[in-house]
Amino acid sequence: MNPDDLSRWARDPRRSCGRRIAEPPESTVAPRNEHQRDRDRIVHSTAFRRLVYKTQVFINHEGDLFRTRLTHSLEVAQLARSMARALRLNEDLVEAIALAHDLGHTPFGHAGQDALQACMAAHGGFEHNLQSLRVVDLLEARYAAFDGLNLTFETREGILKHCSRANAERLLTAEPDGPALRFVRGGEPSLEAQLVNLADEMAYSAHDVDDGVRSGLLDLEQLQAVPLLARSLAAVQAEHPGLNARRSLHECLRRVLSAQVADLIACSAAAMAAADSAACSGAAIAPLEAGAEASPTVGVQPRMQTSAAMRDEALALKRFLFGELYRHPRVRHMTQLAYSVVTDLFAAYFSQPAQMTPDFAADADRPRAVADYIAGMTDRFALREHQRLTGQRLFSV
Repeated sequence: MNPDDLSRWARDPRRSCGRRIAEPPESTVAPRNEHQRDRDRIVHSTAFRRLVYKTQVFINHEGDLFRTRLTHSLEVAQLARSMARALRLNEDLVEAIALAHDLGHTPFGHAGQDALQACMAAHGGFEHNLQSLRVVDLLEARYAAFDGLNLTFETREGILKHCSRANAERLLTAEPDGPALRFVRGGEPSLEAQLVNLADEMAYSAHDVDDGVRSGLLDLEQLQAVPLLARSLAAVQAEHPGLNARRSLHECLRRVLSAQVADLIACSAAAMAAADSAACSGAAIAPLEAGAEASPTVGVQPRMQTSAAMRDEALALKRFLFGELYRHPRVRHMTQLAYSVVTDLFAAYFSQPAQMTPDFAADADRPRAVADYIAGMTDRFALREHQRLTGQRLFSV
């Protein structure tokens, strides 16, 4: 990626807002730019490796071929980087955000997150996006000079996708110009961060359909109720009569993703072109603000977006997955057990902090230390710990 080829709306790695602790640029023969350095730090982190044993929808032990947080993150990075290239956005920044966006997810997917939210309700709450930021800012312990990974502002802004106002205000006390500022003032993150957010939605909807069919909880006939899927399936069957169900599904989902990607690129490119025209016609350019030095802003900035028709179809797909997969009795049974595992672990560690590793056990903020410890677990480690501490064997591991 040549920074000179970037859109005017892209984050230029040469004009990064910097790191919390200043570091000199690389002086190697082939120095990486700041966002490439971020990406590489994320890939080599302990939290990233743990994603291979953290679940998406299905508990990790249910099968070897279901998506994990790691495979999901790689799929998001691939989709987002392809779209960033077409839109002349910062591909390295997009990749760094995509690979880091789920680092704070708990074991057992949303069941684990819901359990920690309930356990931490009286102690400041638990938000997985905020937890991802805690991982890269504080919890990773790899460097002698600082805690965390000391990532750039732009990557951290993309990681903090959502944040409650109370937590944003708390973060701003420690870092007044940090990535939480927009949750108090209002405003949008970089286009790169917006792009990863949309790629995330595309990826998990498509692969949850795939995993749902693989699990036997969904079938091709049910998919006919979703216009986006039905249209693609019909095209596949017309072009390839007699194709078996598995390959038909793969071809269908490939076309669904291609259609969504093409729609987003077309709509976002049009928004960027309109903003370019407004700037060239003399629209006032707003003063640069702290935390936004990497690109100029005009009265109306472009946004990453899809068409209204595609948004409606994507929403229909999400509703279908919620009703037919996420709320399926088998999935609900497993998530209820997983919720109990996390709740039991929180109670055990809170009452017996010495059962955690010494660095967590010594933390004065015990509730947060327990939440950090559990959130960092893989599915199978959480299950082993639950059996060790309670004597119960809820799953076969």
